[in-house]
Amino acid sequence: MKHFAPIIAVALAGCATAPATNDGLAYARIGETAYVDGPEVTPLALLEDSRCPSDAQCVWAGRVRISARIDLGSASETHELTLGTPLSVADGSLELRKVTPPPKADKAIAPSDYRFGFRFMGGL
Repeated sequence: MKHFAPIIAVALAGCATAPATNDGLAYARIGETAYVDGPEVTPLALLEDSRCPSDAQCVWAGRVRISARIDLGSASETHELTLGTPLSVADGSLELRKVTPPPKADKAIAPSDYRFGFRFMGGL
């Protein structure tokens, strides 16, 4: 039984649901699931992070795009989400609202260091 404990711990860590924080967003890392006031969102992959580093001046602010699985009860779909761009989901809209940490000109961000903040605005 000792041989299975690390495998079970890793499997459960990937399934954890991240609670909402004081800023009203639900956060998750790549492979984690966040409950976002209805849908569950699991970031699958970082597709683009072209944000301007905090220690640089840029002409364009850049953007972040991720691939994410969105679970709505019995249905599950994979979508591309772009920071600050709402996506119509079910009876409302899901938005990737925040990405941390901010980029720095001299240091790459490891995929495991990213945290994605989501918000769902339900319909009437």
